[in-house]
Amino acid sequence: EAPSPSLGKDRADTVIIGGGCVGVSLAFHLAKAGMKDVVLLEKSELTAGSTWHAAGLTTYFHPGINLKKIHSYSIKLYEKLEEMTGQAVGFHQPGSIRIASTPTRVDEFKYQMTRAGWHPTEQYLITPEKVQELFPLLNMDMVLAGLYNPGDGHIDPYSLTMALAAGARKYGAQLSYPVQVTNLNSRSDGTWEVETPLGIIQAKRIVNTAGFWAREIGKMIGLQHPLIPVHHQYLVTSTIPEVKALKTELPVIRDLEGSYYLRQERDGLLFGPYESEEKMKLQDSWVTNGVPPGFGKELFESDLNRIMEHIEAAMEMVPVLKNADIINTIAGPITYSPDILPMVGPHQGVRNYWVAIGFGYGIIHAGGIGKYLSDWILEGEPPFDLIELDPNRYGKWTTTEYTAAKARESYGFNNIVGYPKEERFAGRPTERTSGLYDLLKSKCSMGFHAGWEQPHWFYKPGDETGYKPSFRRTNWFEPVGREYKQVMEKVGVIDLSPFGKFKVKGTDSVKLLDHLFANVVPKRSCFYTEPDSNVQKFRFIVSNYIKYKSIGKPRPQKHEPAQYFFKVGSTNISHMLTPRGKVYAELTVSQLYPGEFMLVTGSGSELHDLRWIEEEVTRGGYKVEIENVTDEMGVLGVAGPYARQILQKLTSEDLRDSSFNFLQSKHLKLSDIAVTAIRISYTGELGWELYHRKEDSVALYSAIMEAGQKEGIDNFGTYALNALRLEKGFRAWGAEMNCDTNPLEAGLGCFVKLNKPADFTGKQALKQIKEKGLKRRLVYLTVETDNVDPEGNESVWHNGKVIGNTTSGCFSYSAQRSLAFAYVPTELSKIGQKLEVELLGKNYPATIIQEPLVLTEPTRIRLQRKGGSPKI
Repeated sequence: EAPSPSLGKDRADTVIIGGGCVGVSLAFHLAKAGMKDVVLLEKSELTAGSTWHAAGLTTYFHPGINLKKIHSYSIKLYEKLEEMTGQAVGFHQPGSIRIASTPTRVDEFKYQMTRAGWHPTEQYLITPEKVQELFPLLNMDMVLAGLYNPGDGHIDPYSLTMALAAGARKYGAQLSYPVQVTNLNSRSDGTWEVETPLGIIQAKRIVNTAGFWAREIGKMIGLQHPLIPVHHQYLVTSTIPEVKALKTELPVIRDLEGSYYLRQERDGLLFGPYESEEKMKLQDSWVTNGVPPGFGKELFESDLNRIMEHIEAAMEMVPVLKNADIINTIAGPITYSPDILPMVGPHQGVRNYWVAIGFGYGIIHAGGIGKYLSDWILEGEPPFDLIELDPNRYGKWTTTEYTAAKARESYGFNNIVGYPKEERFAGRPTERTSGLYDLLKSKCSMGFHAGWEQPHWFYKPGDETGYKPSFRRTNWFEPVGREYKQVMEKVGVIDLSPFGKFKVKGTDSVKLLDHLFANVVPKRSCFYTEPDSNVQKFRFIVSNYIKYKSIGKPRPQKHEPAQYFFKVGSTNISHMLTPRGKVYAELTVSQLYPGEFMLVTGSGSELHDLRWIEEEVTRGGYKVEIENVTDEMGVLGVAGPYARQILQKLTSEDLRDSSFNFLQSKHLKLSDIAVTAIRISYTGELGWELYHRKEDSVALYSAIMEAGQKEGIDNFGTYALNALRLEKGFRAWGAEMNCDTNPLEAGLGCFVKLNKPADFTGKQALKQIKEKGLKRRLVYLTVETDNVDPEGNESVWHNGKVIGNTTSGCFSYSAQRSLAFAYVPTELSKIGQKLEVELLGKNYPATIIQEPLVLTEPTRIRLQRKGGSPKI
């Protein structure tokens, strides 16, 4: 590779900053897809940084369902890359085995296998005998089972990157190095000026793929990317006779209890451990003082004492290591994000700035991420959902101290058991606590949601307190049932402050929201303007969408144009769709004042959704103001049969149905505290969400709890909330709907108004989807289980074949059986259809039932008024 220290051009469609395997892969995929002006700038040489010294492991395995797609694409690409480019890549595919040496690990493997059946990659739970056959050098006294991926292996990182570089050039990309980016200037039209010592390139967009230099690039535009370099060590041995004598290459093994990986390297072995958070080392001086200017292909000084317990564990598991000589020790920087997952995609708050940074496993991610980002850039939407990699999952609350604490934890927990409902506690709490945190923290088990602490479930005398993870029902099971009963029979209070909350106002606010959302802007009303008259005849439409016939009047004549205004005090549930008709987000939309709206989304979607909205504002030139009030506003949910009775004690506002309807919002005072009250509850029971100043949270909570003493008021957490919403058939974004699903197959058709005048994003695509017909549907299942309940992403079986997957599930405290949503082929989606759901290696009988299992409170009330029998 000859260096090419030349800009070559002063304009580019995309400038990629950083020449590691990820950046070069993106250049390759963009150019291959037809983008003409792709320029990659590398400050020293290709593979400098973390790529060149990587161990090069490749695996199909990942506990994240869609990250398996990234892994799978990478491996399939690497298999044919030499043929595509003429460059050897040194790709070995002897397979890999994850070793279970405890019963809990066996459960974990069964848990992962339930998520493998509906994925196309090969993965098997194998016996100790099969493990020994594949890797005859193991101490089999320690092996209970293995998780085997036949297509796994390892690749030479340098050769991989050079092959991708050759392919990128073949398709027209320009790779320039050594060329350092010295500054970035954002122009008013959203383009960028990329400054280098050789001149300036004007770019439509820039992509930061700078590895451990990514923070330096971010600082140029005022961003503090939460990244930190970690010292990762691995050892290479000399020739081991027992290894040399083998006729086939050994599979890679991962000894999870010993916390290391081990693979064959020629006739020896390569061994890489992950130290505990107490022993591992961060290069935190690079965060505070910056990366040394000349650092490129240098290494850190090794420290064998730090990894000695892992070496001893490896010698016990693979006894031939005891007589092996170490001939090489590598200690190099790997960049970690707080949760070890990379940050991939466009960044909120900065136009046309994309990132692909924070890769703890850059080699296996490089191919798939290059394709994923290329598709997103060229098509305007992600090819599938990867919100777990969204760079906007972090915010201003993500301090350097938090990043360091979490990076230590994530590195040390590399091989920890992956339980459902996992919680990790380093770096908590952040500054992002609700007003009730100090009051509630000793009374409950807290969960972590986008920087927030939120109660999962509450303790009572006699409960086994604390975080007790398990693959089966554990210490929270009975308390959650108690909280479920509390809401269904009395009244409960929940802290919902982590909701993402935005205010939208301005001349074009209605126009913007009408274009963004598939639903109509909350309760439209219609009036006709008669010729030569100032008289306006108001015709209110009761439903959430416009149908002229629904108001019992003929269409206006041409001389009587229909006009619309938007009723203050109404709320609806709305979805933002992608151009292909996928569900990008779900929000509630309330009109607080004329032309001023409050949008509410889930905690994990806050900046994910805000970025999409802001991008649409810029693209359409809408005259609006958007304010993110997430951190300033607290939210309390009050739900249950006595909710109205208790809140009525605190206000003079009439809370009866006749004055305060379902899906209505009002500004009122509760115990002299100003709140925006929305009559809505994710529990499906009578309830309100109370939006207020964060500093008023304690006073408001205390007043409500005091007022509800007679009615037996109590707290409930998010675990009970999940059970309540599932029983009511409520979908959840990120489970039943996301960028992998369209709203029609998800059963959200009632929220999609294809006949509304506005040409909302995704409208045309949905019309085509509807015309072609659906291939799968979301169904509602009861599952006959024992001591285990569905969580989501489990395989669904029929006649001995995997035909679908669950999306979420729980135990129904009403029906006393498990409940789940699942996607299945349309021909198997009828009520009464018998299926099976795989849980921990066993298939349990399941039946599709009519949803919901429990009717919502407003529906029950309507039935009662008509003389019907409410379904509970």
